[in-house]
Amino acid sequence: MKLVEAIIKPFKLDEVKDALLEIGIQGMTVTEVKGFGRQKGHKETYRGTEYTIEFVPKVKIEVAVTDGLVPRVIEAITRSAKTGSIGDGKLFVRELFEVVRIRTGETGEGAL
Repeated sequence: MKLVEAIIKPFKLDEVKDALLEIGIQGMTVTEVKGFGRQKGHKETYRGTEYTIEFVPKVKIEVAVTDGLVPRVIEAITRSAKTGSIGDGKLFVRELFEVVRIRTGETGEGAL
């Protein structure tokens, strides 16, 4: 089992969600986050004054999936989140050692 984490631009959330639902993903966690990568933020002008925005708003999506679904999840997120410009985001894949469904006590892949 793996946990796929995607950091994407906020306006791409609906497209990514739809792409994941299309391949059969049944659940995900979405968090509003801030951060920066190579771009190290950006500058904005408001009422004639320039401000440096160090932390750019992003959305973090977390999806727990079986090992066999990982390539399809990566492809769906990459395809739907890509704009071709700086700041499109990143994907991280982590190993999940155990999953427990609290309501039923199911463990492992059955809990996904």
